[in-house]
Amino acid sequence: MKVKDSIKKRRALRSLVEVDISDEIKRKLGHAAQLAPSCFNKQPWQFIFISSSEGLKSIQTAITDKNSWAYNASMFIAVVSEASLDCRMKDGREYYLFDTGIACGFIMLQATELGLIAHPMAGYNQDKAKELLGIPPEMTLINLIAIGKHTEDYETLLTEAQIEIEENRPERKSLSDFIFIDSYGNKLEKRDEQ
Repeated sequence: MKVKDSIKKRRALRSLVEVDISDEIKRKLGHAAQLAPSCFNKQPWQFIFISSSEGLKSIQTAITDKNSWAYNASMFIAVVSEASLDCRMKDGREYYLFDTGIACGFIMLQATELGLIAHPMAGYNQDKAKELLGIPPEMTLINLIAIGKHTEDYETLLTEAQIEIEENRPERKSLSDFIFIDSYGNKLEKRDEQ
């Protein structure tokens, strides 16, 4: 699959069915993150792959009710980092969130290529999840990524609004809404979007 195809195909769908997450799949996802760029090659990301039945049941207790659809995930990836693991510029810029986000993007594209859904989510109790996973207090649990196989047999866990999103990709902003040319505010003209 071409990168462009993976980008177009990637969706954060919610209707999941169980799929076997082999060690080979875990290695492929990890290798995708390993190849991501980072400031001075510091690679500040750390991931916890949660796929045992006990681990899945445990982490589900930290997930908010709005994300109960994720109970059907076959694996969760806990995304962990901390500012001291990456570049800190004298002017206050810290790169760990940016660099870790790139690595997560690579994981999500690799998952898409493998025929999986990788749905990043913020709806969880961070303190509880950190405690369950043994994450040190100084570390940030940035995200949980639910991994599974998509099904069109929508579960009762999905709301009507979520089913609508499953069936129809939400509208994306036009390029002219977020691309500026040469200076902030100088928007790309709509005629140049093609």
